[in-house]
Amino acid sequence: MPKTTVTPEIASDLATLFDSLSDPTRILIISALLDGEVGVGDLVESLGLTKSAVSHQLRGLRDKRLIRTRKQGRNVFVCLDDDHVIELFKRGLDHVLHG
Repeated sequence: MPKTTVTPEIASDLATLFDSLSDPTRILIISALLDGEVGVGDLVESLGLTKSAVSHQLRGLRDKRLIRTRKQGRNVFVCLDDDHVIELFKRGLDHVLHG
């Protein structure tokens, strides 16, 4: 694989991406979404947090393009944006678990 030149702009974007993964609540949300789309209400219930707290974290994840949302009537559903997010999460988890 050819070496990628990391410019200051790319370094900043990458740091922002990793920063968005630096919160335990966001990690729990991503973990809950690994198997597919979940309703926000179900996410709130499974995490044991307020809807406001979950919505705040979801907004940050959506702004970083890590998740996407879909409205169906009054319900909002959330899923991971793409396979890159899943791979990044799984590699990080593997590193934590196995060094």
